[in-house]
Amino acid sequence: MLEITDEQFAEIIGQAMDELPGEYIEGLNNVAVTYEDDPSPEQRTKLKLSGRQSLFGLYEGIPLTKRGSGYSMVLPDKITIFKNPLLGVAHDLSALHAMVKHTLWHEVAHYYGLDHDRIHDIEQNWR
Repeated sequence: MLEITDEQFAEIIGQAMDELPGEYIEGLNNVAVTYEDDPSPEQRTKLKLSGRQSLFGLYEGIPLTKRGSGYSMVLPDKITIFKNPLLGVAHDLSALHAMVKHTLWHEVAHYYGLDHDRIHDIEQNWR
């Protein structure tokens, strides 16, 4: 398994954020981007993940498309990138960077209200 420090991982996340299209990042409002080693037991339970399933990232919050006129004074939404699952599949730093960037894009898409089907459709058009 690839090994890096937390500082290196945070730097990769920052670089990946800088590479995402500006209009999407500039539109993020009241969103914290963070990382953890692994999903918590509560997150795994909430998502109904089996012991073998990996999770690279998670958006927790209220997507823009679900916010009404009463949306104010709420805690920030949160995008979490999970270090160990990504390190477990990345074969080098370049692959890790690409996977972090893709995971960030995926979670930002959830912030904008896209579901997995729509995200999958968009990704199919990239190929």
